[in-house]
Amino acid sequence: MESLQLDLAITKAVTNDFSPENKLGTCGFGEVFQGRLPNEQQIAVKRLSQSSRQGDEEFKNEVLLVAKPQHRNLVRLFGFCLEGDEKLLAYEFVTNKSLDYFLFDPEKRGQLDWPLRYKIVFRIAQGMLYLHEDSRLQIIHRDLKCSNILLDNEMNPKILDFGMAKLNLG
Repeated sequence: MESLQLDLAITKAVTNDFSPENKLGTCGFGEVFQGRLPNEQQIAVKRLSQSSRQGDEEFKNEVLLVAKPQHRNLVRLFGFCLEGDEKLLAYEFVTNKSLDYFLFDPEKRGQLDWPLRYKIVFRIAQGMLYLHEDSRLQIIHRDLKCSNILLDNEMNPKILDFGMAKLNLG
């Protein structure tokens, strides 16, 4: 886990001190910002707000459960920062927004023809199958919804938000 720990100063630097220009949006967790690591890797940083519904347990849960699984349909965790009052999660940057953005926007919905919808659903199912049966840690997500599915530049789904997940212990 120490290899995943990020320095707060570096995280602030790559997001330009969480500037509004780098803000991608808001979620139940807090705010999400984009940044670029020194190696040019683009990341999305979720910053826990002080008034967030997600507490310490959910934060730890997400770090512990997302750090291990590696699957093309899961958002990859690059690291976390827990310094002072700051709780941050750094993920791979996924170019398109969430699935709900496409489903509930009248203009964007037109991009989701039936073959593409099938591909998205099939790959979400592959990611869930991996979590439930093929991963070394069997994980039950418990919060799968359209807003927790991001779409990359090729419209491949990436499952995220493991704050409510739990290990399947039998």
